[in-house]
Amino acid sequence: MTEAGSRFSWPDQRILLTGGAGFLGRHLTKKLVERGAIHINAPSVEEVDLREPEQIKKLIARVKPTLIIHLAAVVGGIGANRSNPGRFFYDNAVMGLHLIEESRKAGVAKFVQVGTVCAYPKFAPVPFREDDIWNGYPEETNAPYGLAKKMLLVQLQAYREQYGFNGIFLVPVNLYGPGDNFDLESSHVIPALIRKMVEAKKNEASSVEIWGSGTASREFLFVEDAAEGILLGAEKYDGPLPINLGTGSEVSIKELAQLVAHATDFRGGIVWDSSKPDGQPRRQLDVSRAGELLGFKAKVSLPEGLARTVQDYRKSMGL
Repeated sequence: MTEAGSRFSWPDQRILLTGGAGFLGRHLTKKLVERGAIHINAPSVEEVDLREPEQIKKLIARVKPTLIIHLAAVVGGIGANRSNPGRFFYDNAVMGLHLIEESRKAGVAKFVQVGTVCAYPKFAPVPFREDDIWNGYPEETNAPYGLAKKMLLVQLQAYREQYGFNGIFLVPVNLYGPGDNFDLESSHVIPALIRKMVEAKKNEASSVEIWGSGTASREFLFVEDAAEGILLGAEKYDGPLPINLGTGSEVSIKELAQLVAHATDFRGGIVWDSSKPDGQPRRQLDVSRAGELLGFKAKVSLPEGLARTVQDYRKSMGL
């Protein structure tokens, strides 16, 4: 919420966007330009190592941002999380800790931290309400990543209380869409399913194998909707409470596999490898706070979003 009589103006903002070259970052940059933003600085990982406070200090001194949107993260699916728990904890925690501290010291007017649904307890009541974020330990396979992000919520709330630092914390659910990561070693479930089924159809394979039992549920947010929610947060919200960003509806992994099969026109069988973990049993967000405080509502349905993502993947592969 902006002060009475004030109006948020994108052309007036000097924006530092971390992770701007990533999946969400590219879509967010496009929307920033559409909003009229002129001063956008999105350094690459080669330009600035956000784990190093001196590099962050020099970056902020050079850019002199009025607004920082922190997207940069080390992320991946269940397999990547299981293989890199230490890296996923350290890199994600230390990047945010240093960036928030240097922003505070430099007097940055607003900081937008993008968190993760992985911060929620493994057995949080469904739908996940923001008030339940501390009522239990996260699902084990992605707990280091989720806890690293959740520490930044603590930092922002503490800094608001002690220093008056205006930092907000947004919690998007699982994202997907054009330009996603389709590397099977590190991708999330939707791009992994799309790649497997497109390749299976091309190679005339009789079946595809999918991790888990298929009984777990997930909620998915199209990346363009997520970018819109983040910009609404920057424009309209200046409070300490975390805000969920999602659709408010869940789908089982078995149902998702059928939707992806339809979108890719894959007509073979699906083999479930139940020796592999399902991850968190259920994920569905309560998105009422985002509606009330941001006026946010997701626009892209899952079937439409899958069709657009499949089309983009096929185009990128020359299919």
